[in-house]
Amino acid sequence: MDGNGRWAIARGLPRIAGHAAGVAAVRRTVRAAPSAGIGILTLFAFSSDNWRRPADEVDALMSLLAAYLESETARCIENGVRLEVIGRRDRLDPSLCAAIARAETSTAGGERLRLRVALDYSGRDAILAAARAACDLSFDAVASALGPPVDLLIRTGGERRLSDFLLWECAYAELVFTRTMWPDFDGGDLGAAVQDFRSRQRRFGALPAPPRLREAWLD
Repeated sequence: MDGNGRWAIARGLPRIAGHAAGVAAVRRTVRAAPSAGIGILTLFAFSSDNWRRPADEVDALMSLLAAYLESETARCIENGVRLEVIGRRDRLDPSLCAAIARAETSTAGGERLRLRVALDYSGRDAILAAARAACDLSFDAVASALGPPVDLLIRTGGERRLSDFLLWECAYAELVFTRTMWPDFDGGDLGAAVQDFRSRQRRFGALPAPPRLREAWLD
C-alpha cells in the first residue's frame, strides 16, 4: 500500500491526509477481493522499518489503524471477512493490541475472505522467528509457521521492490507493479492485476505443461 504520502504532497496536503485516503482504498479493495476470486488478502500496513519515520506520523498511523478496527469490525463480520494481524506486537500500545485481539476474535468465523494486516512486520524477522520456533529446522516446519504462499503480489506507487514483505511466501509469487498511488487504487485496478496474473504461465521451475484439450468440435 505505497504512495500515500506522495499522493498527499502532490495535492498540497499533509502526509497524514494521504494515509487517511489510503484507509478508503483498503475498504474498496477488501470489498472487491472476493468477487475477483481472492480468498486471502494480505495488506502491508506498517513495516518494522517505518518506526524510523517522524513520531507524529507514526502516532497518526497507529490512530488510523485503531479507528479502522473500531469502524470495520462489524462490517467484516457482516461480509464474512476474517481479520488477522501479523507481525510484532510487543512494540505496540497495549490499547491497540487489545483492539486487535477483539477484532480477531469477533471476526474469527469469517469464511468469505481472510484479511491479513501486516503491522510492525519484517519478512526477515518473520523467517528468523519461524526458524527459532521450529522443533525441527525443516522446509515444512518453517513454511507452516510463516503462513500461506503468495500467488500474486501487487505493489502500488511505482516502486519495484519487495521491501522485506513476505519474502519466504513470495518465492514463486507473480509480481505486478503499478504507478497508481494507493489512495487511488480501486476494484478496477485489483481486477486488472488479477487478469494479468491469470494470463501468465506459472511453471515453478518445471517445464510448461502441454495444452489440455478440454472439448473438441468437428463439423
